[in-house]
Amino acid sequence: MNHKKLYFLVIVICCVACKKDKQQLSFDFKSGPWRGVLEVQDHKELPFLFEVMDDQSLTIFNAEESIEVDKVIPHKDSIQIKFPVFEGYIEGKFIDSTLILGNFINQSLNRVVPFKAQYGQQDRFKISEKPLHNITGAWETVFKEDTTKERYNAKGIFKQNGNIVTGTFRTTTGDYRYLEGVLNGNRLQLSTFDGAHAFLFEANVTENKIEGYFYSGNHSKTSFTAKRNEDFELPKEDSLTFLKEGYDTLSFSFPDTNGNMISLEDDQFKNNVVIIQIMGTWCPNCMDETKYYVDFYNQNKGKDIKFVALAFEYAKTSDKAFQSIKRLQEKLKVEYPILLAQYGTSDKQKAQEKLPMLNHVLSYPTTIFLDKKGKVRKIHTGFNGPATGTPYKKFKTEFEQFVGQLLDE
Repeated sequence: MNHKKLYFLVIVICCVACKKDKQQLSFDFKSGPWRGVLEVQDHKELPFLFEVMDDQSLTIFNAEESIEVDKVIPHKDSIQIKFPVFEGYIEGKFIDSTLILGNFINQSLNRVVPFKAQYGQQDRFKISEKPLHNITGAWETVFKEDTTKERYNAKGIFKQNGNIVTGTFRTTTGDYRYLEGVLNGNRLQLSTFDGAHAFLFEANVTENKIEGYFYSGNHSKTSFTAKRNEDFELPKEDSLTFLKEGYDTLSFSFPDTNGNMISLEDDQFKNNVVIIQIMGTWCPNCMDETKYYVDFYNQNKGKDIKFVALAFEYAKTSDKAFQSIKRLQEKLKVEYPILLAQYGTSDKQKAQEKLPMLNHVLSYPTTIFLDKKGKVRKIHTGFNGPATGTPYKKFKTEFEQFVGQLLDE
């Protein structure tokens, strides 16, 4: 064998060996604390914390919220993390045993957000200096879209303990769920990530003013200004959505997950109080509301009350939309029917076309109360979830009292 052939053979053997070593490269998903980061607009980092368990499941933490994720699929040097209710998922590669690089992906919305995770880090945001202010309390807030000039009001509700800040923003359509972060000097940073919401707030704080930007994933950036106002209240949730003149009830016919067309004219709804939930499986506020409704439904099965949910899905096909509905039903143990009212978009104007008797569909979720005669008695827009504290407790009390009143009629 001449020298050229021998040299070529050595190169081939080395390449095969290297390829084999690369194929065998594998990492364990180290149990313990991790810090995840999503890259949003302006190259800002949206951090969140999670812990990997010995069984390779993980738990995401946002203030008082813990989200258990059991669909974690490591394979050699790659990993996929699927969230329990929502469509979005994380795909990444292990750079080494302590670093993962990848993306947070939502296929139906064509969104890809860069992601990384570092093992052993336990600070959501670093604490670098003492806070110059305390923002505990209520804040009258205005969000303004810089491109469309659209404005909307909100109420900031915060608690501060040293540098650590938790709380949320309430709007007329729902709340921004569990926000957590820090106040360093006069710089406020808050974030949350739950598999659907990816929110970052950065602002400068003075004694009576907060001013900054709200980032949603890497697709939206909105400026906001807030001022202290303990007396500020949003419009009442029962005054925003109503029936058009000439209507006193709803009418619809949509398929359930078994392909059966369900209508309010069906016998199962007759002579019952009916709670109609306008929602989407992609919507975290709807998930919070559904958890509460499932508990209430299970505790009141022997009474003359029925629940039915109308799902408005952005999944591109009906098959994918029904898959999302089934996933939500399974994870939250929803026994009442969830009907597919729309797929391919979650546009509220399109949703209103499906329910033309309403003045508009302002919010996912929206709840419509029908009495035993099938008449609409109240429409509640949005949902104050558990992150809002007192408003959530107030909602539950008012809901149970009003339903009780309808049942007694």
